[in-house]
Amino acid sequence: MAESTQGRSRYLTTRDGRLLHAAQLDGPPGSPFVVFEAGAGGSRSGWATVQPAVAGFATAVAYDRSGLGRSAPDTGGRSFGRMAHDLNDLLDGLAGEDQARGFVLVGHSLGGPIVRLAAARRPERILGLVLVDPSDEEIGEMLRPMFPYADTAMFAVLRVLAWIGVTRLLTSRMAGDLPADVKEDLIREATEPTAIDTMQEELATFRGELPAWQDAGPDLGDIPITVISGVKTDRAPKIRAASTAAHARRAAASPHGRHVLAENSGHNVPLTDPNLIVEEIRRLVAGPGADAS
Repeated sequence: MAESTQGRSRYLTTRDGRLLHAAQLDGPPGSPFVVFEAGAGGSRSGWATVQPAVAGFATAVAYDRSGLGRSAPDTGGRSFGRMAHDLNDLLDGLAGEDQARGFVLVGHSLGGPIVRLAAARRPERILGLVLVDPSDEEIGEMLRPMFPYADTAMFAVLRVLAWIGVTRLLTSRMAGDLPADVKEDLIREATEPTAIDTMQEELATFRGELPAWQDAGPDLGDIPITVISGVKTDRAPKIRAASTAAHARRAAASPHGRHVLAENSGHNVPLTDPNLIVEEIRRLVAGPGADAS
């Protein structure tokens, strides 16, 4: 398959034999891997404004979770445990025998809990985490019992809109100034029935599993963490305030934590503040000596 704006395509195998698709842009020889985890229902395409710049100093990999983009679906369900196993299987495949290169994991929205859990399971190879306006178990406003019913209604409407073509138009507008090849992939893949079904499964996992993390969330030890919060209110004001407060606590819980505000952004920071994300990744790739005062 021809190389795209996001690099060459690779297919890596999970422990149960599914193929996960990744797009890789090689950085300097021997540089760490930076692996991007999208939000609910998102694919590699959501990182197209961040990934190329990161490839200037690290090997940048954006991938599609099972059932999204070009990756095979998962008949075993979309629990956080399975998604974290998939991510660690992907890391194993990327590095091969060269695990010493290390990884920085970058998770947006629902991708935040996934990279946290994957890192907690294999902390010895993780150089740091960048959590981009992440979902968090302490954001109580997002975990109210009424939300699953709202989700059911939303996905019923979404399937109708996809069937009549409206979703393609809305996705095209949301994609904005993404490179043409990435935009084409995003419009086609995000509106497929499998992608909509997977997104619904992932959100059900978020509502069902994340509250239990309030008592026993992943232990990240001394892994350096940067948490980026959007500032603009593109969601309910209570949720934005609760999110920013939870993000500050998440950063403070790490001995090497850092909380950064994305002044130009609401929730979709990868599209509206890509350079901010790039610089926080650069800081973690460079190591402790690059910490801000």
